[in-house]
Amino acid sequence: MREDVSMTVNQAVTAFAGFMVLLSVVLTVYVSPLFVWLTVFVGANLFQSAFTGFCPAASFFRMLGFKSA
Repeated sequence: MREDVSMTVNQAVTAFAGFMVLLSVVLTVYVSPLFVWLTVFVGANLFQSAFTGFCPAASFFRMLGFKSA
């Protein structure tokens, strides 16, 4: 496990979600309008995690060694 990571799990999840939204917008504009569903998926996942506390990305970042807040 890496211990030199200074970003917390919450910061990593927020950065990843923001990146995915921006990526999906670019893909929607330049590749296919169907990539808008990626934006919908990211938004729905953020919404459900606010109520359930379950976030697959947070679990992944914890496995990578990011520290909890």
